[in-house]
Amino acid sequence: MTQTVNLPGGDALPLIGFGTWELSPETAYESVRAALEVGYRHVDTATLYRNEADVGRAVKESEVDREEVFITTKLRPQDARQARRTLESSLRLLDTAYVDLWLIHWPTGQGELVSTWEELLSAQDAGLARNVGVSNYSPAQIDLLTEATGRQPAVNQIPWSPAQHDPDLLEEHRRRGVVVEGYSGLKNTDLRSPTLTEIARRHGVTPAQVVLRWHLEHDIVILPRSSRRERVASNFALDFELTKEDVAAIDAFA
Repeated sequence: MTQTVNLPGGDALPLIGFGTWELSPETAYESVRAALEVGYRHVDTATLYRNEADVGRAVKESEVDREEVFITTKLRPQDARQARRTLESSLRLLDTAYVDLWLIHWPTGQGELVSTWEELLSAQDAGLARNVGVSNYSPAQIDLLTEATGRQPAVNQIPWSPAQHDPDLLEEHRRRGVVVEGYSGLKNTDLRSPTLTEIARRHGVTPAQVVLRWHLEHDIVILPRSSRRERVASNFALDFELTKEDVAAIDAFA
């Protein structure tokens, strides 16, 4: 059973997602197919990635029902004034009537923060996106959106790794009821660290698996990506638990 976190609207967001950043179209298709076969039920793409059609085709041609796959895509800030049209284009490419989560990829200019958020809320009200959120936003920017509209982002997707671990920032999101999705957790970590290699040895796993499991111990959504099937599988095989001492040692990387 895939571990999930509940979003404010009641949807269950799988904590382990498959990222598709920098995957070329054909690689994105093959990798998403492999991920779904392994057991992933959460796939993350974006307009910027230019692989939405391939992600959609992989989901469509898999043996997994669309309703069982949590699909996220993202709006580029430069497309903010054509937000609805951009989302409709994403839906056509993904070959789906809705996305489970639509994020603004990074903050627009200060003057467009609220109006762009209102566009996302409008798409949610229209049923085109079941949940909406942000990426690379600060708590202060999240507060600005919430105060202006009375509705807060469900998710904030931000860089996260042992070296970037910030308990105070995590608590700021928790206090607001905003789920943290961490990206580039492996990219920004020295997987040869003696601490990680020793923890991995004791658990019979790889240092990469230790880092990913550490995110889960903090209830942070992870989005590992790989074009290698064996790595796709190992990134999902996180059914071990770190000890409190393990977690504290990795927390101390920051």
